[in-house]
Amino acid sequence: MEVTGQLKLKYDTQKVSEKFQKRDFVLATDLSTPYPQYVSFQITQDKCAILDTFNEGEEIKVQFNLRGREWNGPQGIKYFNTLEAWKIEKVGAGNLSASTQNNSSIQENTAAPVFNSSISDTDDLPF
Repeated sequence: MEVTGQLKLKYDTQKVSEKFQKRDFVLATDLSTPYPQYVSFQITQDKCAILDTFNEGEEIKVQFNLRGREWNGPQGIKYFNTLEAWKIEKVGAGNLSASTQNNSSIQENTAAPVFNSSISDTDDLPF
């Protein structure tokens, strides 16, 4: 899954154990509507450092997995969801120029084929 929005907040990396670390961040979406959405994501392990390259307020695209788990606690069973980010990209001029290049190459490849024929062709098929 993926979503695009404005990086609202990024938190410090939390070392949960010797072998596990995580970092949370908030993405603001639907900013042009009266009801913007603020979605919390989590990034883990060596990917925590990826967030350092982005500044709050920047437009980013986040690719993520939806994770869910069950927890049986003293008050009964509860369910938790996590949006686990695995790739973050800056939205802007770099991506726009790449898509423009892709469109121009598509246009070049979709040009009508040229039919070259000569009178000496022995094939009587028109195609």
